[in-house]
Amino acid sequence: MASPDRNNKQFGFKRIISSIKNSWNGLKVAYKNEQSMYIHLTATVLLLLFSFFLKISMIQWLIVIGIIGLTLVVELLNTAIESTVDLVTKDFHPLAKIAKDTASAAEFILTISAFIISLMIFIPKIMDLL
Repeated sequence: MASPDRNNKQFGFKRIISSIKNSWNGLKVAYKNEQSMYIHLTATVLLLLFSFFLKISMIQWLIVIGIIGLTLVVELLNTAIESTVDLVTKDFHPLAKIAKDTASAAEFILTISAFIISLMIFIPKIMDLL
C-alpha cells in the first residue's frame, strides 16, 4: 500500500527543479566520496577527447555515449547499494557482504566490457594515424 505522502505529491515545474537539484547532489556526493566515480569521470573526459580527436562515426559516438552513461549509472547504483547496506548494518553479515560484493562485481564487469569496446573503437582509428 502506498504511503499517504506519495498520494499527495505535487506535480509541476518546482518539483522538476527539485528533482534535478537532488540528482545533482547525488552526483556531487558520489564524486567526492567514491574513488571509482572519480576514475569513471576521468575516463569519460578522456573518451570524449579521443572521440573528438579521432573523429569517430555517429554509430561509434552512440556506442561511446551509451557505455559512458551505463558505466556511470551502474557506479551510482553500486554506491546506493553499498550505502543502503551500511545504513542497515555496520556489523559483518554474510548477506551484506554478498550485496556489496555483487554490486561491485556488476560495475567491474561493465567497466571491463566498456574498456574492450573502447579499444575496439579507438585502436583502428589510432592505427590509421600511424
